[in-house]
Amino acid sequence: MMDLSEPVGELAYFNQSRENEGEKHMEKFKALIVRLINDEKGQDMVEYALLAGFIAVAAGAILPTVSADISLIFSKMASVVEDASNT
Repeated sequence: MMDLSEPVGELAYFNQSRENEGEKHMEKFKALIVRLINDEKGQDMVEYALLAGFIAVAAGAILPTVSADISLIFSKMASVVEDASNT
């Protein structure tokens, strides 16, 4: 009786070639990951993007209070100018 647990003939070659192909793809994937981890070319752009994001968040936090102060200053200036024009 024939052992059917192991592929024979062309099917065995096909299975072996698929396994080798999978290993090759895995090795390429590992090499890509290592290369991306060690690559520092885009690091400056990431740092600038983080800095711009931080500035945007800080400006968003500060501007509401600053705008209220600026509005108060202009209101006082308007009343001073109005008083000066009435006299």
